Formats: sequence, C-alpha cells, structure tokens
Amino acid sequence: MAVSFELNAEPRTDTGKGASRRLRRAGKVPAIMYGGGKDPESLTLSHNQLLRNLEHEAFYSHILSINIGGTMVPAILRDLQRHPSRPLVLHADLQRVNMSEKLRTHVPLHFLGEDTSAAVKAGALVSHEQIDVQVECMPKDLPEFIAVDISALEIGDSIHLSDLVMPEGVILVELERGEDHDQAVVSIHAKRVEEEVEAVAKPEDAAGSEDSSS
Repeated sequence: MAVSFELNAEPRTDTGKGASRRLRRAGKVPAIMYGGGKDPESLTLSHNQLLRNLEHEAFYSHILSINIGGTMVPAILRDLQRHPSRPLVLHADLQRVNMSEKLRTHVPLHFLGEDTSAAVKAGALVSHEQIDVQVECMPKDLPEFIAVDISALEIGDSIHLSDLVMPEGVILVELERGEDHDQAVVSIHAKRVEEEVEAVAKPEDAAGSEDSSS
C-alpha cells in the first residue's frame, strides 16, 4: 500500500519572533510555503502531528498533502529548524509542487547487502560517501529511496552515481552536469591494522621514557 502523509495547516498573519514564540508555547510550529508561481504563505502546523510524521524516513522524500482550510496543496518538505538540545521543531519550510511539472529534490540512499558481504565479513570497512542524492522527475515518479546493493563489492571496489539503478523517469541531477561529477557513493576499504601502528610507536615511546628518566 502506498504511503501518504497529510498535515493540517492554518494561515497566519501574526509574524515575527514574538509571534513564533507564542505559537511554540501553544504547541504549534510556524511554517512558510513558497513556490508554484505563488507568493509565499505563512502557515501554522501542529507540532505533535509534524513530529509524528518526522519519525518516518519516507516523510522527507514524499509529496505531502497540506490541508489548508479544506484545500489540499501538494508540497515537499524543504527545510526544518530544530532545537539544538530538545525534541522540538522550531520552523518548517514547504515548497508547493505542480503535479504536471518536474521537480528536483533529495531522496535517501538505502545500502543493502552489508550483512551478506564477504568483504565485510572478512573485516573490511564500508565508507558511505553520500547518504542521499538529488533527483529530477515528475512528482508521480518520485521514489521513496534509491537502493544501493554492496553485497558483491570486494576490497578496493566502489559504487559511483552512474552505477545506481534509477527508477523509470528519474534522473540524477549531478550526472547531468558532466562526467566529472560521477561521484563515489560507497566504497570498501581494508581494515587498518592498529596493532602494527602501535608496534611502530612503542620503541619511540620507550626511548622518550628513558630520556625523561635520565
């Protein structure tokens, strides 16, 4: 079953730091919606409803339904401001989506096969060079994530953007900028033998100890 997300929103006219503080004390989140060829619109969201939705990774890369007084507006989440030490959302940025036009946004990467990788089982290290990618597609084709299978990688191997299997109708924005933008997404490295490093350092440490004691 397809996942869907809906947020209830109310228009707001009272802006500024003081107004935002009052909203937060009332359990609300100030937000702004822009794009779609319309003027930016100041909104108020329910903090608890927003926080529950943010628990789902798919929320960050889905077309959201923003219910403004009974009118459903498709939008994507563009930015969040969170409290540095408390589980509070301070502000949200939303961008309107025209369902008949292509959009650009980031979707997460899901790395698969690490538990079955022979290289990892042998002690190799996995370096995740990127955790998401920017894509361009029609809103109906927006993927929840891009899968990256690393199960067959050996030490020294890597997967680049051009190696990713993209859903139909979805392109990687970075690759459209040229071949020199074909960045690594994930790579496999041999594990550093810390014991060897320590063995090299010990004679120097010993020498330093003798000098200090003389």
